[in-house]
Amino acid sequence: MLEKYGDKIGPLERDSSSHYLALSLLILSNASLFALSVLSGRLHPRQVALMALFPGSILSLWTLQILHDGLHGSLLNKRRQNFFGVKRRYLQDSLLFWGSMPSAFGYYLYLKYGHLTHHKSLGDARSSSLKQLFESDQINFEDGDVLFVAHRMKLKGDVGPTFNFGEKSVTLSISKMGFNSWNEGHTVQNALAFASSFMYERFMLIINDLVVAITGRNYFFPNKPQQFHDECARYCRCAVMVRALLWKLAGWKSMLFLYLSETLWSIPPHPACAMFVTNHGSSVDHATGNCIPSSSTYAGRWYSLLTLGTNYHLEHHDFPTIPLHKLGMLRKIAPEFYRKGSSDNVFRIMAMVFAKPEFYACMDAHVI
Repeated sequence: MLEKYGDKIGPLERDSSSHYLALSLLILSNASLFALSVLSGRLHPRQVALMALFPGSILSLWTLQILHDGLHGSLLNKRRQNFFGVKRRYLQDSLLFWGSMPSAFGYYLYLKYGHLTHHKSLGDARSSSLKQLFESDQINFEDGDVLFVAHRMKLKGDVGPTFNFGEKSVTLSISKMGFNSWNEGHTVQNALAFASSFMYERFMLIINDLVVAITGRNYFFPNKPQQFHDECARYCRCAVMVRALLWKLAGWKSMLFLYLSETLWSIPPHPACAMFVTNHGSSVDHATGNCIPSSSTYAGRWYSLLTLGTNYHLEHHDFPTIPLHKLGMLRKIAPEFYRKGSSDNVFRIMAMVFAKPEFYACMDAHVI
């Protein structure tokens, strides 16, 4: 692709950023989430749930996508290494840390320790074992996306985490317990199992943040270096303070709003779920017979706006430093390298995914 279109793609990689657009949207999203959390205290829980469905879930997804751009170096102006006396690296880290709030469980730790390694290890079965992920002594997760896909896709390797209670050890995985209840062809049942395990695990993350904030240690990852635990504690203490402030201002319904905002866009029937559950399947290119470990969802301009470009996932993995609002241009620059059309039916996509699970990112594409 670069041999043919390098003169057009190169500038997008080197020079383009989402600077003014994304920073403005990040401020808008986080301020709106805070304000709506406070407003939730005056509403009935059903109204809170509806407000979390829209606009809360969209604002939360936008926050994730903008912080994701910052992680890849595409948020701030790429030509500058200093902003008003602040070094680029420090400003990026600060935006990632504080831009993850307010939240019920947040995206910070995944982005900080799991996303870049996901790009590096995608499809590598050695990096996609739940047991390895939880027992690793490396500061970064081998592939952070495994924590998400375990709820809905086939993985290789043993299950984790394992907890020791005296002489006994117990292996417990919420995601695998939910996934093991799937029955092929039972779409609704499988979707409910996914939603239940996903939302329950995210609720437990909220509890875990409190434990980490108090003890200074993340017990799910006992072998990771002290630097990891210190960073976990630093983030959790700050995040819990923000949550405590919201609780004081608006009560428990402020946390309900944030929790639902952060989970609803990932589960059916939310339209954004379609791109979330299909971004790393094991589809086959019928022209070449090769397995494709990443995919995009093309459902029109409204969908790209709704997901803030997250739907262009194949394009993102091809060129991770191209900012969110420029990813769609790749299909115009190099149309023969991407699937044609913009009429994907997001509900049909979800039905297909939950009818029959695939292996994660072609890791077992050649197993019969």
